[in-house]
Amino acid sequence: MREEQVHPVSAVNLSIGFPGEMLLENVSFDVYSGEIFVILGGSGSGKSTLLKHIIGLYTPLSGKIFIHGQDLTTAGQDEKTSILNRIGISYQSGALFGSMTLLENIRLPLEEFTNMPMEAMNLVSRLKLFQVGLEGYEMRMPSELSGGMQKRAAIARAMALDPSILFMDEPSAGLDPLTSLELDELILDIARSLKITFVIVTHELASIFNIADRMIILDKKRKRIAAQGNPVELSTSSPDPWVRSFLNREKNVGN
Repeated sequence: MREEQVHPVSAVNLSIGFPGEMLLENVSFDVYSGEIFVILGGSGSGKSTLLKHIIGLYTPLSGKIFIHGQDLTTAGQDEKTSILNRIGISYQSGALFGSMTLLENIRLPLEEFTNMPMEAMNLVSRLKLFQVGLEGYEMRMPSELSGGMQKRAAIARAMALDPSILFMDEPSAGLDPLTSLELDELILDIARSLKITFVIVTHELASIFNIADRMIILDKKRKRIAAQGNPVELSTSSPDPWVRSFLNREKNVGN
């Protein structure tokens, strides 16, 4: 346990990449409790790769990743499993199992990680579907749902174990503007009503300005974090002209 204030997520002097390719070098940031935190960057900047490091899918080249003060990078398998059971993950594709009903999809984490009786697992699964506005769809197959509904179902499954942190990779990808706005409203409602901390990778600027409390912007060329803060404030007051131009969709300046 670190001595300083414990945040839901902390990256300390983190370097990530692959053999022969450094994506980010010596970056540090904290995610505050209860906030919606966005990771933004241009194509190839490493934002999705950074997320995969934070949730333990990849091992960093150097540095530390802490989840609620526990060091994910040095944890043994049992400790790592315990840490990861406290988080939820919603992938870009939704990753629902097409051969299972929505109820069965949501119930899957409960079956794997709890000893709850079937009746209780079904009750929890129905509650999660209710929380994302999919009550009455328990017996539907994923193929019977629209893209937006599939995203909602994926969020419900990510919430099955009552995580304190919910990670999302490109939640608005493939959605029309109205459906994307409805998903933004759902994320805001969940964050505020359930006090869940969100960490979201996205390139959708409209969504970022709708939902983000704070953000980091990854700079591909400099392999670092170009800016941290509130998106509205950064778009108007960042001392870095590249950050302002990026957030305001203007032609890049000096980068």
